[in-house]
Amino acid sequence: MTSPPLKFNLETQKNRVIAVQHWPQQAPEQVIIMAPAMGVPQSYYQNFCQWLAQTGRAVISFDYFGIGASLQGPLKHQQTTIRDWAELDAAAVITHAQQLYPTASVIWFAHSVSGQLFGMIPNYSEIDRMITVATGSGYWRENTPQLKPKAWLLWHIIAPLTLPMFGYFPGDKLGIVGNLPGPAMRQWRRWCLHPEYLIGVEGEANRQRYANISTPITSISFSDDELLSQRNIHAMHDAYVNAPQQRLCIEPESVGLERIGHFGFFRQRLAGSSWDELILPHLSTSSPELS
Repeated sequence: MTSPPLKFNLETQKNRVIAVQHWPQQAPEQVIIMAPAMGVPQSYYQNFCQWLAQTGRAVISFDYFGIGASLQGPLKHQQTTIRDWAELDAAAVITHAQQLYPTASVIWFAHSVSGQLFGMIPNYSEIDRMITVATGSGYWRENTPQLKPKAWLLWHIIAPLTLPMFGYFPGDKLGIVGNLPGPAMRQWRRWCLHPEYLIGVEGEANRQRYANISTPITSISFSDDELLSQRNIHAMHDAYVNAPQQRLCIEPESVGLERIGHFGFFRQRLAGSSWDELILPHLSTSSPELS
């Protein structure tokens, strides 16, 4: 039985701290950083992190600034962009992981947005492998057919009205995404309205950073993802043009489930054989074949 995680705050900039959880190990070969989806607190990944720790790997999870346990004060006062999450929060977590385990390989286990922002992390080269789960471009015209009309409504009407009204995005009230800091939501809206998503919005220097990445990537997506089409998945991973990649699209039936979707992979019902089958073969730091 694995012990409960150690909980602490990590300073990522002066007057900016984030909540972190750590499942320690003695001299592990790998440390896995569980990087969350947009607006999703690290508590959502607790069972998955616990399972990873039971395999003998050190595990670190965290909340981006303004999300979950990293919310400090009223959300309308949280001035942070998604880029800040990458350049400040993610970078600090990677540095901390290296300090704890200087001889271990580091895996960035990214759900959704955390696989998108990887190229913006200043010390991304310290990561030995990235595994993305349900990571894709958010360009709304390439979303799934059932999401596309809702996405149009969100980006053209709901977000422009609610952001100035509340000072943040009240996703919990609306049943959309979750509560998000205003600057992060505004940045995400700009990305989702552009055909090249963040690559088309954040400038040529940023495009080149993504192109320069050579970190091996395994992409795990799901045929029943209610948010992202396979076009979304491929468009985002195509930005990592020089990274060796393996891209897997999982049919829920292939692992004995009726449904997985965008969020279901980390739920308790996938524990055991499904996680063993889908994850353990891809935790090796040897480069996958590009497919």
